[in-house]
Amino acid sequence: MIIIVDTNVLISALIRDSVTRKILMYSGLNFYYPEISLHELRKHREMIMRKSGLSSDGYENVLGKILEYVLLIPTEEVKERLEEAKSIMLHIDPDDVVFAAAALAYPDAIIWSDDRHFEGQSKIKVVKTGQFMRLFYRNGK
Repeated sequence: MIIIVDTNVLISALIRDSVTRKILMYSGLNFYYPEISLHELRKHREMIMRKSGLSSDGYENVLGKILEYVLLIPTEEVKERLEEAKSIMLHIDPDDVVFAAAALAYPDAIIWSDDRHFEGQSKIKVVKTGQFMRLFYRNGK
């Protein structure tokens, strides 16, 4: 199973050493993030540093560590599915089109997101953090 992680999940993992970060780093699951969306993390860098108390170097270290467990999906793979993803998500939330396209690029992919916008579609399976928490702790992590 391939799990497409949305930006808010990564931001949550960056802000604090939470269950989200532990799931990303220790669950052994296959996490992916669209390379094209890395600008979103850069856009929120100052807010993440402020909320987490991380210095610039600390931010880069934590991000680097998290990205050791998250494979980047090449932009070309996402672009191939953008039109289909737009037909699913554009009217719901244009910011989520990239994540829908990433999920469509892999037949067995799901999206990890707590974003309620995904509830407005039925083509792509979406899993919330709480569901991963139950699975993670049930497996003794």
